[in-house]
Amino acid sequence: MKRSLCCMCALMSSFIWSAAQALECPAFIAETSVKLVDTPAGWTAFSSSPLYLHGAAPMSGPPEKLGVLADYHETKRNQEISYTYQLDGHFTEGKWLACTYGEGDQVTLSKRLDNTVRVCIFRYRKGKHAGQNDVAISCK
Repeated sequence: MKRSLCCMCALMSSFIWSAAQALECPAFIAETSVKLVDTPAGWTAFSSSPLYLHGAAPMSGPPEKLGVLADYHETKRNQEISYTYQLDGHFTEGKWLACTYGEGDQVTLSKRLDNTVRVCIFRYRKGKHAGQNDVAISCK
């Protein structure tokens, strides 16, 4: 009886997380997408490499509102750091996913999340390029 109960709990747990919304930030922004305007007279702009994904996090409202959430639980294991955000509060301007690029998070791509999302987990591993992180995202 105990064994079948444990198996049933494990199956239910995997079913719940299988219903999770898997999100993925683009791994990079191509150098051809980076355009500089209003550069000083006499100067020519050139971008030689892509901007790699550096970070990801949920936000309260669109990115221009700078509503980055600071309440999370951090877990470190082996070469991975996980951040868990509880998103069950009221978000007047919606819940958003922010993907940041460049070593100093100079560029942000963002996407609105479904209002039913209650928790998101972000799993970070170092990428192969300088300043790059591989980020696995799971929200439910």
